[in-house]
Amino acid sequence: MKVLVIDIGGTRVKLFATGQPAAREFVSGPTLTPKKLLRKVGKLVADWEYDAISVGYPGPVVKNRPAPGRWNLGKGWGGFHFEQAFKCPVQVINDAAMQALGSYQGGKMLFLGLGTGLGSAMIVDGVLAPMELGDLPYQQATFEDYVGIRGLKKRGRKQWRRDVADVVQRLRAALEPEYVVLGGGNLHNLKTLPPGCRAGNNANAFLGGFRLWQERKLRADCSPPPTGNPIDSIHAEPSKWAW
Repeated sequence: MKVLVIDIGGTRVKLFATGQPAAREFVSGPTLTPKKLLRKVGKLVADWEYDAISVGYPGPVVKNRPAPGRWNLGKGWGGFHFEQAFKCPVQVINDAAMQALGSYQGGKMLFLGLGTGLGSAMIVDGVLAPMELGDLPYQQATFEDYVGIRGLKKRGRKQWRRDVADVVQRLRAALEPEYVVLGGGNLHNLKTLPPGCRAGNNANAFLGGFRLWQERKLRADCSPPPTGNPIDSIHAEPSKWAW
């Protein structure tokens, strides 16, 4: 099966598909509506072949559709029917959950995405639980207000790093994961990783998108991601990423 993966972020939409040598992308943001997404995706992948689509959406997903809420995008996302719009099988999942799937190495993992907001998901013995930890109260606002892009711009990189370390420490104490994977577009702003963390890779979102169309439950003995370019491993060893 050939799969097209659409990773919708707050600033960029990234596209990748089975058998393609490189990803393609275009600008996202507060003016991006579902209709604009369809139009731009259609133009960018007109020469690609695919049988099914995985969509990573930056917000809660209910019954394979985005939950109501703008989530740093334009209007019209709540309840949008991707499968009907694309006229092919589509699975929609929270974008952090999709990247978590591609980062999972077994056991109990917490994934935190440092991007426009704070993406979050847990996988416990192969069972995925998308989360919205960024909305939890923290200091005078929420976790997302401090470690998302707003916090980075408002408080500066040095203080933002302290806030990230503190938030990770609090979430580790509360949720007790065996390990934490940090991903997202602002990961590069960290000089060092907090204790118990390893760096993810945004390309793992594509791996997660491919996994969605394999078996629905991850094996507890899921092998670690191969070294090197994660995208290359999709083509070289697709069976390695079986659920």
